[in-house]
Parts: sequence; structure tokens; C-alpha cells
Amino acid sequence: MSQTLFVSDLHLDQKRPHIIAAFCRFLNECSSADALYILGDLFEYWIGDDDPAIGLEPAINAIRKLSASGVPVYFIHGNRDFLIGKRFAKQTKCKILKEETVIDLYGTPTLIMHGDTLCTDDIAYQKYRAKARNPFIQKPLLMLSVKRRLKIAEGLRNKSKSATQEKPEDIMDVNQQTVEQAMTKHNVNLLIHGHTHRPAEHEFNLNDNSYKRIVLGDWYEHGSVLRCTPGSVTLETIKT
Repeated sequence: MSQTLFVSDLHLDQKRPHIIAAFCRFLNECSSADALYILGDLFEYWIGDDDPAIGLEPAINAIRKLSASGVPVYFIHGNRDFLIGKRFAKQTKCKILKEETVIDLYGTPTLIMHGDTLCTDDIAYQKYRAKARNPFIQKPLLMLSVKRRLKIAEGLRNKSKSATQEKPEDIMDVNQQTVEQAMTKHNVNLLIHGHTHRPAEHEFNLNDNSYKRIVLGDWYEHGSVLRCTPGSVTLETIKT
């Protein structure tokens, strides 16, 4: 049966080996898929392709194995792993896509993205994002030692957790007007994204047209996958 799979926000970390194992089991079951799309935050953090990725090797090897079997694996950067680059893509044989990409999902033009750019009410995060994605900032950062970058990543992660606890819930969700603008810009009626960790299907009308936004869940307590076939779209939970 034809099926295309989408996952996001796995936040793989050596401190949670059971999630890495669950992801590897999931990949082993994807051998008959038409494609797998990973929509960002595959890792808890990624400090550059020279990262030794201690403890993450099983997941990286499983992605490479799936790609080598003939299943296309596509990746879009998240806010935790935007430093994934060409070396990682070559190692895993995955293809890195633009942060806003339109695909043909069994005849339906579909916009896919990580989703953080939709959270425009979180002004502080958007300012941080603009700086972090600046190549003039990334270049000197990548010249630092791995040890130094790991320390910076841990600091940013702790700061992010503290900031998240203090922010109102609605600020960390998507802005509906931004969603509508993105879908109108790309002329699509279906949007798939992650980032917010709020799995759901949202339907709305705009200019007498029907639109749908599907949000993928995270992999902290259990897995989340969107399974699409030519005739169905199912948001599933995976036991870990």
C-alpha cells in the first residue's frame, strides 16, 4: 500500500535511549513507504556535522539504512538542529529541503515546514531565530571546539526551558494570520508542520475555501507519526 510518512520533534538525546530505540524500530517498519519526511528537531541539539553524536549512532545508521533501501528520506531544519549540513546529508543519504517546501502528496499540493516561523507572537524567539540562522554568526560558531559548542548548546537549552515556562501558552502557538499568509503564498490548502508539540488537525475557511493544518506531535513520552495514503490521512501515536 502506498504511504508517505511524516515525523517531527523527536529530540533524540543519548539521555533517552528508549526513544532512540523506538525511532529505530519505526524506521525498520518504513521499508515499504514511498517517502519519509523528518520536519525538524530530529535531535535535542546539533552543534555541527563534526559533532561525534555519541549515543545517537543507532538512529543515524538506521536513517542511512532506510535511505539505502530505496526509501527517500527528506529533512527540514528545526530550531534545535539547524546546523545539520551537507556532511550529515551525505552520511545518511537524506535530502535537506528548504524551510518552506511544497510537495505533491498524492495529487494534493502540500506545504511542509518545521513550524517555528509560524509562531510570530513569540517576538523574543523570532529575534533569536534571525540571529541564529545568520551565516555570519554561524561561521565563527562552527570554528569553536566541539567541547565549547556543546557547552553553549547546553546553556541555550536550559535558557530555552526557563523562558518557555514563563511564556503564556498562546504565544508559543502559531499565529493564525501567519498560517493563512503562508498557505496563500504557496497556493495550498494543506499544511503539515511540527514544533509546537500540539498534535491535532485544524480546519478553517478562508475566502470561501477550505483549508487544513496538521500538527505533528513530539517524541518525549511516546512517538507521533502522520501516515498518508492516496485516500487517507491518519495522525498516529507510537508506543515507546
